[in-house]
Amino acid sequence: MKHRAVKRRSVVLGLGATAGVAAAGGLALSARAADRTQASSSSASGSLVFDPDGYTELTTTVTDTAGTEHQVTYHFWRAITYVAKPVDAKYQSLNVSVPVEIDGVAVDASDAPILLANAVGGYMPSTVTEATGVGASGGPVGGGGGGTASTGPAPSASASAPGADGNTNANGGALNTNQYLALGAGYVVVEPGARGRTLVNSAGEYYGVAPTVIVDLKAAVRYIRANKGRIPGDTDRIVSAGTSAGGAVSALLGASGDSPLYDRYLEELGAADASDAVFAAGAWCPITDLEHADGAYEWNWGANALNTGKQVDAAVSKALTAQFAQYQAGLKLKGLNGFGPLSARNYDAYLVRQYLEPSATAYLAALSDTARATYLAANTFITWENGKASFSWADFLTHVGARKKTAPAFDAFDLSTGENNEFGKGTTAARHFTQYGLDNDTTGLTAKHLDGDIPELLRLMNPMHFLTGKPNAGRSRHWWIRLGTKDSDTSLTVSANLAAAADALGDRVDHLYYWDQGHGANTDPGDFIAWIAEVTGRRAKAGGK
Repeated sequence: MKHRAVKRRSVVLGLGATAGVAAAGGLALSARAADRTQASSSSASGSLVFDPDGYTELTTTVTDTAGTEHQVTYHFWRAITYVAKPVDAKYQSLNVSVPVEIDGVAVDASDAPILLANAVGGYMPSTVTEATGVGASGGPVGGGGGGTASTGPAPSASASAPGADGNTNANGGALNTNQYLALGAGYVVVEPGARGRTLVNSAGEYYGVAPTVIVDLKAAVRYIRANKGRIPGDTDRIVSAGTSAGGAVSALLGASGDSPLYDRYLEELGAADASDAVFAAGAWCPITDLEHADGAYEWNWGANALNTGKQVDAAVSKALTAQFAQYQAGLKLKGLNGFGPLSARNYDAYLVRQYLEPSATAYLAALSDTARATYLAANTFITWENGKASFSWADFLTHVGARKKTAPAFDAFDLSTGENNEFGKGTTAARHFTQYGLDNDTTGLTAKHLDGDIPELLRLMNPMHFLTGKPNAGRSRHWWIRLGTKDSDTSLTVSANLAAAADALGDRVDHLYYWDQGHGANTDPGDFIAWIAEVTGRRAKAGGK
């Protein structure tokens, strides 16, 4: 049975030019309608068959960035459990939104691209069960469902949610913008929940730690693909998107498609017997490559003081920087545009030439003459000649200023970071995942070696393992990667390595840095929507054409 709930709301998305019409979230569902929608979902019987008629129809009035109002009507399926044997259905559920009419013109989204937009942040759990419309799914949450919030390590800066550094993008804002624009462009939007590291059951066991977040998202992809012909949209054109830790798992979805390494985890959940590969992956400020992240961070930000004005331990920073040099050499990656082999010795020059100067140039070129002159007067480290910006790496680091985190940034000696919690196990809230972290532990641990399961977990959580060495055949061939130049939640080398690895395999890579932006930035959402249309070669059909 179809249900109709109509609510009009004006939303202005002031983020520059956009592709298509932006559809607003935050739409109201009555409790009765929501209950009926959920009852019609697969969670009612444990079936993994999508119910095409189990939607609520929602209509809203939105205002685009040009100030023009548009009426968008879409079908909304709420809280469909995507595995047959869920550990916690509150998190292992997804929402589906399908546009059917824009400005009175019918939209046929039956073969439109599907945007799979996760709301993971800080490797914490995310749920869609209380969402009231597209883009309204919750961001990171601390607990609930069958568990409670963890009393273990709090979210670290390295695992902060989008916008946590005071950026203009609110928590999940980057992703919400993408979801609105995708719906308005005629695409299908799927928002999956996933378990996360802070979930604890009544026995005190952490049941959302690694690798559950990627296993859950893979199960969501399998559910979509298994319902080809029932769920609207082209299930062969799924585009993943995520920010921060969500960007990491979005990249991991793209890199690890159909890898048999996850099969036993998926079988335990009763995941659908289908492919979990995605067509394209969008990753904003991905917090990934965790076992090498401490070294990369010190190579990048080691010279910068903390916001207290104090420097981190110089010996620790030097040791970690040396680890990065060894790791980078072993990757044998080449820079884009013929730069040549990337090493710790030349990576600064590479970042400046390939990403930072072009980013500053684009930013300054878009300003008025007056605004540009004002900016350059305040930032004299930039040389502006013939319409191009140039500067040194050292001056850039000074421009960024204080680093976000101490050293080590990810595997803390006192087990205090969110990443330590992400590798918890059973009733143990946090564990070391690098030998260096364990060797310098300050909590009283006496173990000499990492726990035996850590190497496997690191492999399951790192997209680089699927892009280097023997590349994964089921990976995405299309990559959209973004990072702010002032994002010291991670190293600038992390996304650059990801891009270089994919490019070396012949994949299509669209990677750039947002000038003067911090963690969670998304300053070109319209370009991302246009990119989806370009790489998929598919657009929704309007007016029956």
